[in-house]
Amino acid sequence: MDYYAPLLADKIYHITARAVGKEKLFLHDDNYRFFLSRYDRYISPVADTFAWALLPNHIHFLIRIKPYPQLQEHYKKIKPHGKEEEGWQPGFVMKRFGNLFNSYAKSFNLQNNRRGALFIDYMRRLEVNTAAHYSATIFYIHKNPVHHGYCKQISNWPWSSYKTILSKAPTKIERQLVLDWFGDTGKFIAYHAQPIHLKNAVLVEFEDSFKIS
Repeated sequence: MDYYAPLLADKIYHITARAVGKEKLFLHDDNYRFFLSRYDRYISPVADTFAWALLPNHIHFLIRIKPYPQLQEHYKKIKPHGKEEEGWQPGFVMKRFGNLFNSYAKSFNLQNNRRGALFIDYMRRLEVNTAAHYSATIFYIHKNPVHHGYCKQISNWPWSSYKTILSKAPTKIERQLVLDWFGDTGKFIAYHAQPIHLKNAVLVEFEDSFKIS
C-alpha cells in the first residue's frame, strides 16, 4: 500500500496523522474545537470531507481533493503573483496540511508552555478507489474511538463526524452525499452497528462502479 501517495485533484484519500512519541494532540475540548477551526480554514478550500475523528493522540479524515480548476482558483487567491510550475498541485495541497499542523502546533505549544514538534514529520494518506473501501473507511474512522477504548459506543464520542452526519445542524461535511451513499439514515446507522472487526471492515459490497457525485 502506498501511504504517501500524492494528493491529486478529484481523488479520495484516507488521511492520518499522529503526535510524536507519547505526546497528546488534544488536552481539552477547546483544543479539539480549535483544530477543527484551523482545519476549516486551511483544508476546506482544497478538499471535501466525508468523515473525520479526532482522538487524543491521532486524527483520521476521509477527504476528496477539489477539482483542478478550484485548486487553481484558490492558489491564485493565496498567491496572486505566484507562478504555477509543472506538477505544482500535489505540493500545494500538502502545503495546506502543513499549514494546518504548524498553525495548530504553535498555538498548542504556546498554551501549554511547550516546545518542539507536536506531529510526527509525515502524514499518511491512502487513496480510496473502490466502493467497498470507501464504505469501510467511513466505518473505520467512526469506530476508531471505540477500538482504542475511549468509549463503548460510537455515538458517545463527541469528536467525530458520526453525530454530525445524523444531525440537522449546519455543517461543511458532505452529509447528504454520505447518507445517500449508504441509502438513507437508517442504513447508515445499521452499517455502523457491525461488530468492531476493523481489520476486516469491508462487510457490505456495492456496485463495481465507484463515483461520489
